[in-house]
Amino acid sequence: MLRDKSLVSLSRQHQHALALCVRIDRSWVAGDIDLHAWQAEIEQIVEQEIAIHFAAEEKEVFPLAENFSDLRPLVAELRAEHEVLRGYFAKARERRFAREDLRRLGEKLSQHIRKEERQLFEGMQARISAEDMRKMGEALERALAAASESCLLTNEKTKLRSKGEGH
Repeated sequence: MLRDKSLVSLSRQHQHALALCVRIDRSWVAGDIDLHAWQAEIEQIVEQEIAIHFAAEEKEVFPLAENFSDLRPLVAELRAEHEVLRGYFAKARERRFAREDLRRLGEKLSQHIRKEERQLFEGMQARISAEDMRKMGEALERALAAASESCLLTNEKTKLRSKGEGH
């Protein structure tokens, strides 16, 4: 199903976060993990985009979805996942990450995003009127205005280097 334009800004931010997850996975597989650099980058991304994104979902998207009894359990799961992810973000901010925390964060964030895109957004688009989606979209635009719209560039220490680069 084509994404409703009211949800495009959230989906765009989801793409940014999924790119982070891919980079974490590649770094993990390559064994090239600088925890200090990753924690600093995660802290920056959370401050610039993810914290604002979560707040917007919790204020504008989740309450609208909860109007539908069949979406309530899903919203409850997503709210709980936000709390788990916030726990990982706090560990990164406090520089308390273990190597395994980085891997788990990448996995959990990826799973969470896919659940929102495939289940919540699809479910909302099938149930919510065009007018209510439009109103939600306008509220989301206001709520997301503080988030960085640019793609975050990779930190030199966390960028996966190809074998032939000689670094």
